[in-house]
Amino acid sequence: MSLEVSPLIADLALILIAAAVMTLVFKRFKQPLVLGYIVAGLLISGYLIAYLPESIGQYIPRISETETVSIWADIGVIFLLFGLGLEFSFKKLMRVGGTASVTAITEVVSMLIVGFIAGYLMGWPYMDCLFLGSMLAMSSTTIIIKAFGDLKLRGQKFTNVVFGVLIVEDLIAILLMVLLPAIILAQASLGVELVESIGKMLFFLILWFITGIFILPTIFKHIRKYMNEETLLIVAVGLCLGMVVVSIKTGFSSALGAFIMGSILAETIDSEKIEHVTKPIKDLFGAVFFVSVGMMLNPQILIDYAGPIVIVTLATFVGKAIFSSFGVLISGQNLKVSMQSGFSLAQIGEFSFIIAGVGLSMGAISDFLYPVIIAVSVITTFTSPYMIKYSDRAYYAFDKILPPKLRDYLDNYGSGSKTINKENTWKKVLKTNALVIIIYGVTLVAIALLSVFYLSPFVKSYIDGWHGSILSVAITVLVMAPFLSALLMSRKKTKQFETLQNDPTFKTSYLISLTVVRFIVAALIISYVIFMEFTSAIGIIAIIVLFILSFVVMSKKLQTQYTRFEERFMNNLNERSVSKLKKEAEVTALEDIHMDTFDVDAESPIIGKTLAELGFREKYGVNIVSIIRGGQRFNIPGGAEHIYPLDKIVVLGTDEQMNVFRKEIENQSLAPEKKEEEEVILQQFVIEENSSLLNKPLRGCNIRDKSKCLVVGVERDDETIMNPDGAFVFREGDVISIVGEKERIRELCCVILD
Repeated sequence: MSLEVSPLIADLALILIAAAVMTLVFKRFKQPLVLGYIVAGLLISGYLIAYLPESIGQYIPRISETETVSIWADIGVIFLLFGLGLEFSFKKLMRVGGTASVTAITEVVSMLIVGFIAGYLMGWPYMDCLFLGSMLAMSSTTIIIKAFGDLKLRGQKFTNVVFGVLIVEDLIAILLMVLLPAIILAQASLGVELVESIGKMLFFLILWFITGIFILPTIFKHIRKYMNEETLLIVAVGLCLGMVVVSIKTGFSSALGAFIMGSILAETIDSEKIEHVTKPIKDLFGAVFFVSVGMMLNPQILIDYAGPIVIVTLATFVGKAIFSSFGVLISGQNLKVSMQSGFSLAQIGEFSFIIAGVGLSMGAISDFLYPVIIAVSVITTFTSPYMIKYSDRAYYAFDKILPPKLRDYLDNYGSGSKTINKENTWKKVLKTNALVIIIYGVTLVAIALLSVFYLSPFVKSYIDGWHGSILSVAITVLVMAPFLSALLMSRKKTKQFETLQNDPTFKTSYLISLTVVRFIVAALIISYVIFMEFTSAIGIIAIIVLFILSFVVMSKKLQTQYTRFEERFMNNLNERSVSKLKKEAEVTALEDIHMDTFDVDAESPIIGKTLAELGFREKYGVNIVSIIRGGQRFNIPGGAEHIYPLDKIVVLGTDEQMNVFRKEIENQSLAPEKKEEEEVILQQFVIEENSSLLNKPLRGCNIRDKSKCLVVGVERDDETIMNPDGAFVFREGDVISIVGEKERIRELCCVILD
């Protein structure tokens, strides 16, 4: 009996082998891997085989089932967007500033118009024109990052501007992936259905983010001790695909769901670990996706549409360079930074492929558009490094032809407009109140909808009539109560609010209007729940009176409950930032460790005493790593070692510890001298599962006695332990810092890793 290979396995094997070969080739010539994947897809698609003699073509492997490849490609999009979400973070978006936001919006809107006009002039259908503009609006994060690295430009002012623009562009791309299908289904660009889709999208984005930040970090805190890399991978992928299902069920794309879950997990302290364990999956399926992109590249279409390809390529170069530069300029940057940023963004990339895939899968765009946009992407990818490299030359050439007055105006505008975006007190108050209204308003609307569509039918299935309605409304109001309290009372009495309230020149009616808006929002949501249950005016009045009375009676309890909710949400939201700052402080303490050499004066009071009696480690946190006596050196001396006249002692500690030690010993005639080249070194090791030190206490390992080395610090999880005591037990994953002679450190390394 002969066994046959499943087409699914055969196709996947061919895809990965072709991708692997092209990866090596493009790595060798230092070209972007994305282009290598596209070329691999072209080679195995069957298009090129058609140009070969049949006697040769029959021996060249090709994809047998494109449907299975599209499934793998869809999975690739999911993990690409999930990985992007992990790198995204909404808090990062808030920090990119006005320059990035203004530039990205200017570029996207302008290129949408440029792309639409270019397609219209070539006689393309309206939907093709719309998708062309959307694809031209997106720059390539991968290509730009690689080009900056190759040209060693990272850290310059314009590169920071470009990175901020790319962050905003990523979010706009997600919005386009939601809006474009809505436009297709609505059959009109500005119909009522489109407005509803936008409102629905914003509602679910905010709801998912609030719910995710409130729940997921809390769950991770409780299960973190049970999670290794394998478990974390399963949990992360499960959450990603779970949100994909939720997104599809609510009428959105799978890519949006993956991105949202990634951005939620990006706010947890486990985001780096999740990004690490999911990176191989993202790389694997991402490669399959880009190979599938190359499979759509029909050479015949490229020949037939050579003219449009040239036109679209020129539109990309000229349009992005001009409008991106203009966006940076009007945001307050000088002309040089503006042109460098604009030229850096003059290409299209990964998101353009994804947007094209959305249009193709829905049958909204013509078959030729996909290969055309791929060809333009390939051309602009190759030219991007040169556009970036010669952007400063373009600036100097342009600067020379500018009229002096215009040049002076642009210089003054670039330096003076930086104060335009400074927020005044009223804007801060308005921003704070708007945030409160949006967050708690969306939460309350979600509760109201759940009550009307799920809770009420469930309650009425057991309790019919007005009794069931009252019970349903009562439960809903009870659940809403903490959030209603937050909406009506949260963050009203801030310092900025009180400043405006006490300012006689400021109209207090503005502040009153904010409070009125809060009450109107709360009243509308409550009224919706009540009117969906009652038609009797008496019932409605009774419920409203009951609600007011209960709210007055329980106001203190509600405020306490709300405070608990808000603290938990803010702690979860800021957990990663706080943990990162704490870890950086601890790691900095370990990295600041250094050695100094001190001369012992002949009349010093420490002469004749043992190191144990002096207790330098206990008093100051420093360690004596060597004693130099004449031509002899005693490394890692024990506590019984004495100090003699004219000894030199080598002391190890952090900057802070050494400063305290130095001040104290100046009174003991122990003078520091210029640091010499030491024969002792500081080395770090990781305790792995096969280490001989695993699960042993420091005292039982006898590192100091056997190896003449000293353990001065241990990094465990997010904690750094300086000078651990003898009872400290080593665990798997601990990073231990050891000081000692080079040769003894090498010998100890063999013991630790044995």
